[in-house]
Amino acid sequence: MNLLRTLYAGQLPALVIFDLDGTLLDSVPDLAAAVDIMLVHCGRAAAGAERVKDWVGNGSQVLVRRALAGSLDHSGVDNIEADEAHQYFLQAYSGEHPLTRVYPGVKPLLDWLQQEGVLMAVATNKPERFVAPLLAEKGLSKYFSWLVGGDTLPVQKPDPMGLYWIMQRAGVEAHNTLFVGDSRNDVLAARAAAMKVVAVSYGYNHGEPIAAQNPDLLVDSLDALL
Repeated sequence: MNLLRTLYAGQLPALVIFDLDGTLLDSVPDLAAAVDIMLVHCGRAAAGAERVKDWVGNGSQVLVRRALAGSLDHSGVDNIEADEAHQYFLQAYSGEHPLTRVYPGVKPLLDWLQQEGVLMAVATNKPERFVAPLLAEKGLSKYFSWLVGGDTLPVQKPDPMGLYWIMQRAGVEAHNTLFVGDSRNDVLAARAAAMKVVAVSYGYNHGEPIAAQNPDLLVDSLDALL
């Protein structure tokens, strides 16, 4: 019996919802490039991918504020400056994303779930305008029936509203749904929605081990679920 079936008493979940950045895609290189363009425009030094990696996960507005602050704590950032910088970041991040890669193990799992008739969706804090084009660019569009971005609804993860939104449209209840993510926000959202959660060890959890959040299962690659 594979690992995924062990979570559901020998069956498969009817619906699997995935996070995007840090789970399906290694998107930090392109995000960092856009952040650095924004920072230089604002008269600051470029941050680089290693620092930006720890700032990803709470949506683009928070990412920009953290970059301006140079830390996770962005409480002292001026709101007007942050709004202007955010617009510049969105412009810099638009277009193609040549440095973003699909993580190893992702496509084998998605192919298998699709063959097994499992419904799939994406719930991410990335702005909605980037989600569908990025999935199309990386050849992943065909797998997902529903997409929720960070500004699709009034709130974003760790609030579970996006997960409820998807489950309602899929006609699947929480006990038959799995969430797969890489961060504390993902685990908290899944717990709040009363669904099981698998975490990947390779993501962007603000520099902290995701194992500390006690997901139902922790894997080093998504094809470990096969």
